[in-house]
Amino acid sequence: MRGISFITATIVFAFCAQILAAQGRPAGVVTEIVETKLMAETVTVFGEIVTGRESAVAARVAGVAESVPLRVGDLVAAGDVLAQLDTELLTIEVDQSRAEIDIAKAGLTVADAQLERTNKALRRAETLKANSTIPQAQFDERTSDYAVALGNQQQASARVRAAENALKQAEYRLNNATVRAPFDAIVLQVTTEKGQFIAAGSQVATLLDQSAMEVEANVPARFISALRPAQSVEARTDTGGALGLQLRAILPTEFSATRTRPVRFTITSPDASVAVGQTVTLEIPVSAPNEVLVVPKDALVQAQGGWSVFVNAQGKAQPRTVEIGAALEGGFAVLSGLSAGDEVVVRGNERLRPGQDIAPSGARPDAANGTPAATGAAADDTPSQGQD
Repeated sequence: MRGISFITATIVFAFCAQILAAQGRPAGVVTEIVETKLMAETVTVFGEIVTGRESAVAARVAGVAESVPLRVGDLVAAGDVLAQLDTELLTIEVDQSRAEIDIAKAGLTVADAQLERTNKALRRAETLKANSTIPQAQFDERTSDYAVALGNQQQASARVRAAENALKQAEYRLNNATVRAPFDAIVLQVTTEKGQFIAAGSQVATLLDQSAMEVEANVPARFISALRPAQSVEARTDTGGALGLQLRAILPTEFSATRTRPVRFTITSPDASVAVGQTVTLEIPVSAPNEVLVVPKDALVQAQGGWSVFVNAQGKAQPRTVEIGAALEGGFAVLSGLSAGDEVVVRGNERLRPGQDIAPSGARPDAANGTPAATGAAADDTPSQGQD
């Protein structure tokens, strides 16, 4: 029993000694330099991914679907076949229309010849009448024959034009028996099947142009005057991904209940993976950019009656009460309490005590005293020791 007690006492003594040794080491922290930046005041608003172009593609002609070579989720390019209607009857109609044109042109040839013959007869009759060698009745007959021939020729010409129009209609129906994608898109819905009769105007599929997605956000009306055409705006998706936006249009409507106006933004991030209906958070600039002193938001510690930060004062944690202003892209404007070049703790500050020794890492050289931040192996090892 005495042996066991001795071993236990030894372990406790060693453990306590370890704790005391750890408490004597500087606390490992990460710091950043307070800087003056050109920034604009922003307000956070919520938006939604909306579709800029979604089309319910319809058949232009009626017919039976011979094939529907697409499924929901397929990617299609402009001109790709969405559905093919049966074309047997349509081909017959085209051939029939071409034959009608040949018949009409033959009739026009006959009418032209008849008009030419009656025209010559009338010209001779006019010459004879001038010499008073043809009776008036015979002259009137020549005039009437010419008028009839002229009318027949005009009818024959009209028949040719009608037949040509009928051919165009038949070719239109034949060409549009193939329903094609009007733009590059993804298939959201397929509403027809092989063998199904499709009426003219019936929906075949619903397509979504993924390249035309936009963000719509309801911006408070009092901030609308600060927005500018083509203004760049930063946003984040509900999954935390960054999203670049550019203002496209401020819609001329206002919601009286919320006093907001809908604003449309184009998505400028080339590799953005978004979906219609997805929510995004936008940081809308509401003032012109100006020089402000910015403290990182992670440096702020809730204190009694306000906020404070820990400043690296020659290797010791010095608390500093600060007054902050507007949120500015990951930080806050500093109204008082800090100066440009101050090195503030952004990681490990939640357990610091005033005057505690610290071993900072991650900061740039201290602008105030020229002392470089810890780097290399010492910088990597110190934070882990400070967390023990």
